[in-house]
Amino acid sequence: MARIHARRKGKSGSTRLLREKHPDWSSLNPREIESRALELAKSGKSTSEIGLILRDQYAVPDIKIATGKKLSQILEENNIKPEIPEDLRNLISRTLQLKKHIEGHKKDLKNQRNLSLIESKIRRLTKYYHREGRLPKDWKYSPEQAKLMFE
Repeated sequence: MARIHARRKGKSGSTRLLREKHPDWSSLNPREIESRALELAKSGKSTSEIGLILRDQYAVPDIKIATGKKLSQILEENNIKPEIPEDLRNLISRTLQLKKHIEGHKKDLKNQRNLSLIESKIRRLTKYYHREGRLPKDWKYSPEQAKLMFE
């Protein structure tokens, strides 16, 4: 598959190991995994941070195989789901950092182009999340609203 914003082709990246069941060497059972994930979510960790902590500190290679549910489903069942999905939140924070950079470096055309590319990614993601029902229909990205959200 071709890249969206580049003239390259190809699909690179690592692939996960194929696992059918939760490994025996993992120390936590599914109920303990859910409770640890909920603890971490209540302490303010994002879903990716929770996954990394469970993998690195508690030896849980895959939450979905261990519990039968995705991490986002576990959080949703316990009403801890964030109002804005994490990938969208990361893109918005990136735009804010780029805008701050561009204010100081007005002739940085490469990063001005990168800013417009990131904003188009945000628009595509919001369309997708509207379609899936993860964002309210009236939610719309605007740089002013983003600045207020993250300050």
